[in-house]
Amino acid sequence: VVNRTRVRAARLLGSKSETGGRVEALLLRPLTDNVWQAAVRPARRLRPGSELDFGPIKATIAVGPVGGIAELRLSTRGDLESAIDQVGQVPLPPYIHTGLPDPERYQTIYAREVGSAAAPTAGLHFTADVLADLSARSIGLADIELRIGLDTFKPISSASIEDHQIHAEEFSVPAATADRIGQCHEAGGRVVAIGTTVVRALESRATGEGQVDPGDGITGLYITPGFSFRVVDLLVTNFHLPRTTLLVLLASFMGRSWRRAYDTALRRGYRFASFGDAMLTERSR
Repeated sequence: VVNRTRVRAARLLGSKSETGGRVEALLLRPLTDNVWQAAVRPARRLRPGSELDFGPIKATIAVGPVGGIAELRLSTRGDLESAIDQVGQVPLPPYIHTGLPDPERYQTIYAREVGSAAAPTAGLHFTADVLADLSARSIGLADIELRIGLDTFKPISSASIEDHQIHAEEFSVPAATADRIGQCHEAGGRVVAIGTTVVRALESRATGEGQVDPGDGITGLYITPGFSFRVVDLLVTNFHLPRTTLLVLLASFMGRSWRRAYDTALRRGYRFASFGDAMLTERSR
């Protein structure tokens, strides 16, 4: 099961209309047709009513910022999504310090639905040849959509992982995908999630052991050790950075064996994060 989401060119660079000071907004998700949740910088210098200029896109801070997150009222001539695509940049993670000559490198080959602030990076390992080889081995392919938001970038800052507040993300599980998952388990097969976003989407819609309820929703599911997985049997995932919810999810999925896997990665010089290596893991229970 793959996440078909496509990364939006959601990073807007501009200035404060009043002072000309540099500002940046990372559009996270639309709240209405023209009001968006966004991470803004420098947040301490912005307040409700501040007007921002992003070329053909004008913005007014409607709410916030609180914790660096604001609600922006956007306006432009013509279609807003087209204007965002025209002036925005693909938002790369903060540990990537140079731009990509080809932004398509940060999209999976099966990406279709625009809506994420980051790529579901486990899918970057898949090529047309790999998918064709899987099909030849009777390994089926199904998809979901989870629109990745702020928590891909946000580290855990609390002393206890349970105290961390995870942000909600929109997702969709098609009926055809739910049917195929049920059929797979009934036939004795196993469901392989390509990336942590797929795990969150499927486990958010779990209705019984191995069954998924189709539909759209918003998930704030925060998977920590002790979580009972009901749908996903195997997980393909990158090697994640410390103090992230992604690593906590992996530890929950693998149990204590995650430490042996990471020891191996460190000892052998594997690459971490978005363009790093990946592994196939099996859930511990």
